[in-house]
Amino acid sequence: MRLFAYRRFPVAFLFIWLVIIFVAVTYFMSKGPQCDGYANELEAVKLQVRQLAEMNDRLQELVRKNNAKKHTQDDSKDKAIPKDKVFNNQDISSDNLQQQQTISYEREKVRRRIANGAKEVWYFINAQLKKMLADNNELRFKIDDILSYVMNQTHALQIDTQVLGDINGLKEIRHQKLTQLKQMLIQRLDNLQNPADCSKSRRLLCKLNKGCGYGCQMHHAVYCLIVAYATKRTLLLDTNGWRYMPRNGWNGYYKPLSPSCSVTSEGQATQWDGHQDSDLVVYLPISDSITRRPPYLPLAVPKDMSETLLTHHGHPFVWFVGHMMRYLLRWQPTTTNFLEDKKKTLKFEHPIVGIHVRRTDKINSEAALHTIDEYMIHVEEYYQKMKRTSKVPVKRVFIATDEPAVVAEAKKKYKDYVFISDSQASKSAALNSRYSDESLRGVILDIELLAQSDYLVCTFSSQVCRLAYEIMQTYHDDASQYFHSLDDIYYFGGQNMHRHRAIYPHAARGSGEINLEVGDIIAVAGNHWDGYSKGRVQGKGYDGLYPSYKTEDVPDVADFAAYD
Repeated sequence: MRLFAYRRFPVAFLFIWLVIIFVAVTYFMSKGPQCDGYANELEAVKLQVRQLAEMNDRLQELVRKNNAKKHTQDDSKDKAIPKDKVFNNQDISSDNLQQQQTISYEREKVRRRIANGAKEVWYFINAQLKKMLADNNELRFKIDDILSYVMNQTHALQIDTQVLGDINGLKEIRHQKLTQLKQMLIQRLDNLQNPADCSKSRRLLCKLNKGCGYGCQMHHAVYCLIVAYATKRTLLLDTNGWRYMPRNGWNGYYKPLSPSCSVTSEGQATQWDGHQDSDLVVYLPISDSITRRPPYLPLAVPKDMSETLLTHHGHPFVWFVGHMMRYLLRWQPTTTNFLEDKKKTLKFEHPIVGIHVRRTDKINSEAALHTIDEYMIHVEEYYQKMKRTSKVPVKRVFIATDEPAVVAEAKKKYKDYVFISDSQASKSAALNSRYSDESLRGVILDIELLAQSDYLVCTFSSQVCRLAYEIMQTYHDDASQYFHSLDDIYYFGGQNMHRHRAIYPHAARGSGEINLEVGDIIAVAGNHWDGYSKGRVQGKGYDGLYPSYKTEDVPDVADFAAYD
């Protein structure tokens, strides 16, 4: 047990506080009035450190409640918990789980909030101190020292909140509940895609003809599968004229979605208008063109799965779409053999961090250029955090890129790392050969190895990056935090509104910030990775920046078709 670790928290936070105060005050006293601007920045940093202390208090309270529940012999305490906040796990039979058969959603939500809040404080302190460093390079040694201490203590807090989520059988319960949910979803999809009489079944027709790259096309296909599942229709995916045009077609790489149903022509289908329950075949357009948008579009999760997902996963929709994507992309044996052979050839072994470095056509049109150094900062942070709990014999990195020179640059600059990459995949991703068999195999390999990595560093502006993150969820119970995006937050193209709810009030402190009242709903535009997010407050008409830790995600739960 590591419950003793929580006793370190107050001392650890006090130490950070004293280091920052001592270093900063010493410096400012030596420099005098010219540092007034830095003093203002310091006040902002001090405010965020106080928030770390508040997170520590909440974590301590969780630990006290956990210990009280563990040692009490009075079962009436469990009975007093509201039914809508606790989900029974009577199917767990292992002896070591008998004492802990319930998991509280509220408890898990607060635990995740603490871990996320610690990360947001780190983003803020890191950004503010580096801003001070840009203004005065004389501070470099002192600021680097402070950042090192704060990063280490942030890692300690994140590790301990993870431990809190795994102790007393909670890890085993989470695994069993999510495994059961996955099996239920697969069974439902199997039944849906294999009707007894296809001619009499309700079907949804989609075309894989969206004029974009592989990741974008797969997200279009899985959007179709989600709508089919939500409306209880068999999905017919028309892959004729697929932009990649592999010699063997879709079935040359993936198993057919519906072996018993053939694709119907669009002329025999009713065009989507959102109200065709009685029509046998309905044609679904791309998400950007859909009219009468139903509530079950992304980022919604099915209501009958929501209790389990909200309790046991940090990003419920990503779990749902990841498993839907895995069902869509079920490999043919030849594809599986190709992937396994490549893994052996490349010596793809764990631990490993996967990075996806975009270049070529996407730069300056869809995304900014990010240097290899920007990726490696977060790779190094991952391995430094890992070293706190286990040995790291080799710091291994898998690079997926459309620019072969990136790999050579990484090997030259970071000699204490082992880099692996498939040069054929990089070359085939070039614009002049992107839509070919070789290119398709290359992108399949890149996405699969990124998804199988232990941690992912990429840009969520990239469909490939988001696709790898989604599929990553199928390899773990909860991999919602196993990533760092250099630009966007996670999103799904054509999604319904992503919402935050204010849990603390906020008074704007400067230009660009907005006021928040507890309960305000914010349409999220993005996270600046400096402690602030941007969004528009619903019903009040203003938008701007607000501290990320003062809000929480609003779960998007919708009614899907009923299944037995």
